[in-house]
Amino acid sequence: MVRDMMGTTTTTSSGGCGGGGDMNMNMNEKPAWLERLMAETFFGACGVHQDRRKNEKNVFCLHCCLSICPHCLSSHRSHPLLQVRRYVYHDVIRLDDLEKLIDCSNIQPYTINSAKVIFLNQRPQSRTCKGPANSCFTCDRILQEPFHFCSLSCKVDYMVYAGQSLGSILHRFDESDFAISQFEGLRVDGSEVTEEDTQIAPSSSYSNTEATSNSVISCEPNNNVKKGKANRFLPGIVLSLGSRRKGAPHRAPLS
Repeated sequence: MVRDMMGTTTTTSSGGCGGGGDMNMNMNEKPAWLERLMAETFFGACGVHQDRRKNEKNVFCLHCCLSICPHCLSSHRSHPLLQVRRYVYHDVIRLDDLEKLIDCSNIQPYTINSAKVIFLNQRPQSRTCKGPANSCFTCDRILQEPFHFCSLSCKVDYMVYAGQSLGSILHRFDESDFAISQFEGLRVDGSEVTEEDTQIAPSSSYSNTEATSNSVISCEPNNNVKKGKANRFLPGIVLSLGSRRKGAPHRAPLS
């Protein structure tokens, strides 16, 4: 089955949260699946499987337009499913998956475990771009050339604000590309069997400007990143508890 991401399919059943595919639909409006994907809260506990372990909701059902946990997969076996990953409390999606649904050009990708990913939403930042540096058109986050957006939501929000048609960036896709079989190597905790410690870096080289304004992104070379979890979460902090020597006690003179 081929699905049109404006909400229609090539079959007689439109299905899903995209509605009936009204031809008079405003092409500047966000389709339901896209709006829900960007607004959905992922990695919270699944309300249906509260008594089960590893019940974080890290899968988005493109048919039902809601987040589900790995225990819910059997109930959505025939639906197209999109896996959401997380890095430092921010949701990311693999570029290879996302660009089958929507044009991701001009969005800066990052690399996690040799796979390019796109941030789903903009991230908080300590300061905005000042001066001639290349920055996000929506949130002013510093970017490398030639990208214009730091996340999917920044691109979509900019196009809506500018009155540009979202229909020009939405793709028809084959639902078999998002079949449940893609989750065969997925643990119930949402991580892949082959993934270990996660590191993230821009997909191509650029200056350290981003690193100075945002602690989430690491621009360090790969051979300097893997120094253990303690150093990764607390850089520059060294605790020494066993090196102190006690001096000789000094008694007060007897009066």
